[in-house]
Amino acid sequence: GQALLENAAYDENGQLLTASYMDYTMPRADDVPSFNLSTHETLCPGNPLGMKGCGEAGAIGSPPAVINAITDALGSNDLTMPATPEKVWQLCQGAVKQAAE
Repeated sequence: GQALLENAAYDENGQLLTASYMDYTMPRADDVPSFNLSTHETLCPGNPLGMKGCGEAGAIGSPPAVINAITDALGSNDLTMPATPEKVWQLCQGAVKQAAE
């Protein structure tokens, strides 16, 4: 979501323009591929409940990996998050223009 869709936009006065879910794009079920889920429990020996922390682990590596995959495929590092379809299309069109010149 962070790499492809989510974008907090502000105007020149600092007013949030994406203040509702009508304006701020969040991933939905149809935005992700189907996948099978499984779990494997490994208790932490360092505390009596066997619990571990996770926090933002999924949001640390995945956005740069997605952006790097897109920029590698397009051959350009000129792309900022989120990599919306419009931004990717414009980057592709720029590459087509450069190739024609």
